[in-house]
Amino acid sequence: MSSGGRTYEAAGVSLAAAEEVVERLRAAVDSTRTPAVHGEFGGFAGLYELGGGRLLAASTDSVGSKLVLSRRAGRLHDAGRDLAAHCIDDVLTTGAEPLFLLDYVAAHRLELAQVAELVEGAAEVCREAGCALIGGETAELPGVYRDEELDFAGTCVGIVDREHLIDGSRCQAGDVVLGLPSSGLHTNGFSLVRRLLGDDGELDADLLLPPHRLYLDEVRGLRAKADVKALAHVTGGGILGNLGRVLPDGVGVELDWESWERPAVFAWLDEQGVAEEEQRRVFNLGIGMCAVVPESDAGAGTVIGRLT
Repeated sequence: MSSGGRTYEAAGVSLAAAEEVVERLRAAVDSTRTPAVHGEFGGFAGLYELGGGRLLAASTDSVGSKLVLSRRAGRLHDAGRDLAAHCIDDVLTTGAEPLFLLDYVAAHRLELAQVAELVEGAAEVCREAGCALIGGETAELPGVYRDEELDFAGTCVGIVDREHLIDGSRCQAGDVVLGLPSSGLHTNGFSLVRRLLGDDGELDADLLLPPHRLYLDEVRGLRAKADVKALAHVTGGGILGNLGRVLPDGVGVELDWESWERPAVFAWLDEQGVAEEEQRRVFNLGIGMCAVVPESDAGAGTVIGRLT
C-alpha cells in the first residue's frame, strides 16, 4: 500500500466531510431549539434544563467499524463494553452523572447469541457506572446491511446540577491540560486499521481491540482534588480536535507530545507507515480524556499541555 493509502480519508472516512455535514445540520438543529435547551450545538453531550437548577445531558454514539473486527475476533462482549463506555464518557464531559442507557442492534439477520453478547457487555459497564440499561431496539435489515453485518448504537442520559456544570467557559491562557490514559485505540480510526489489515490479515485482538475505558471514577477523583474547568473525550479528530470543542473562542492549546507513554498499538501504526501527523489527526495516541485545570492544580495528574 502506498503512503497515500495509509490515511483515514483513503480508507473511506473524511473528517473534513464530517465537519461540513455538522455545519449543514446546525440550522436544522437550531430550528428546534426551545428555551429549555442549554449551551451551543456541537458539544459531547446536549443539555436540557429540567428546572430546579438541574440539567439533563444526553449523547448518542455507536461502536463504529471496530465492530467488524470485534465480531471477527469473537469479542462482541467487549464491543458491548465499548458502546456503554463511549456514551457514558461523552456525558461525563459536562460533569453529569449517568442515569440510563438505551441501545439499538441492527443486522442483516439477527443472531441471538451475538445480540446477547453485545447487550451483556454494555450491561457490565452500566453496572460499574450505576447506570440503568432501561431498554433498546433490535432490527433485521437485509436491504441495508450485507450478510453477517451488524451494528450497535446507544444513547446515554445523565443529570447535573447547574452549579456543578462543566462547560469550558472558565478556561483561560495559563491553565494546564491533564491527560487520562487510554487503553488503546478505543472506538475510532478502525476504517483505517481495517484497510491496513486487509480482509485476511493477522488480527492481534489484544493489541487492537482492548475495550474503551470508562472514566467515571477517574473524573470523580479528579474533581474531588482539582478545579476541573473542561473535559474533552478524545474520539474521532484526535486530542487537539476534541479539545477545541470545549475551549472558548480565542483560547488555544500547546501539547507536549512526548509527555506521556503511548500504548503499543501506536508503534504498530508506525510500523504500518501511518504518518505521525495522520495519527495525531485521527487517533487518541494514548490519551482518552483531557481535563483543563488551573496551573495550581497541575499536581493532580499528568500534565500534557497548556492553554495559550
